[in-house]
Amino acid sequence: MKIIDCHAHVSAPAELWAFKASLVSHRGAHGRGGLKFSDEEIRAAVEKKRFEGGDKSHMAFLDEVGTHVQCVSPRPFQMMHSEKPAKIVQWLHEEVNNVIHRQTLLYPDRFVGIAGLPQPAGEPLGMAIAELERCVKLGFKGCLLNPDPYENSGIKAPAMGERYWYPLYEKLCELDVPAHIHATGSHCPEREPYTLHFINEETTATYGLVSSDVFKDFPTLKIVMSHGGGAIPFQLGRFQASSARKPGGQLFADAMRNLYYDTVLYTEEALRLLVKVVGADRCLFGAECPGVGSARNPETGRTYDDIMPLIRDASWLSAEDKAGILADNARKVFKLTQ
Repeated sequence: MKIIDCHAHVSAPAELWAFKASLVSHRGAHGRGGLKFSDEEIRAAVEKKRFEGGDKSHMAFLDEVGTHVQCVSPRPFQMMHSEKPAKIVQWLHEEVNNVIHRQTLLYPDRFVGIAGLPQPAGEPLGMAIAELERCVKLGFKGCLLNPDPYENSGIKAPAMGERYWYPLYEKLCELDVPAHIHATGSHCPEREPYTLHFINEETTATYGLVSSDVFKDFPTLKIVMSHGGGAIPFQLGRFQASSARKPGGQLFADAMRNLYYDTVLYTEEALRLLVKVVGADRCLFGAECPGVGSARNPETGRTYDDIMPLIRDASWLSAEDKAGILADNARKVFKLTQ
């Protein structure tokens, strides 16, 4: 069975992040500049041993956990949506997407491109829509969508059901590509480090979408929620009770099935709960490998993000459900041919 990981982030040459640092330091005053990578440098970023204390490469991790295809997107905490001026956000996203595109050309059987969207905080979405169109023409199969471009700086972004987002939703439907909801950085790391901020924002985004008219207005819209929808499955009873008080309204749990959810959860108990709440047909295998979960679990000797066996060996899933979660659902949502 082919395994498709819908949630993974690019391993890029170090020069890309030096480019980012330069943009932040001069705020665009020195112009955009340029990046020139050889194919060998891009291959080295994927194949050089630099994870697990220098013992593993990105590709070696994929082979170890049995992933055949990855949907690769920008590393979210690097994408600086709250920085000013807006043009440096745009320049960085274009360069990151260019690297991802070249990796997909070098490894067409292993990597699928998922675009980063330049979403400068407080700005209209025209820049993001233009980059989405460019990337889809290049062959990208979807995009990351950040529900909090202010990056936990104290200003609240519009809820995901508000009209601010509608031009992007319209374009996603027109292009027939999904958005994968994923927050970026956090300006309050002492109280809410970015890895926690991801979960909090995905919880808020799930609630905002499920409680809104978005899917009435855009019935063909495809949205994938990162990290199993955040805390929503665990807290379902609260939202189910609230929805039951509305005469004639849809129950929250039923409306949750308008969304898709990845399996970047790392424990069998969480995976089981997610599938029970939303259904196997709404779950896409995601491991984000290598990433946060690539540390070794002392109880198993495997990395925490080696979750494919938890699904493959689950007695509580049918063979059809396993095939759907591990590959078929991603093929449908992202229109993959791999």
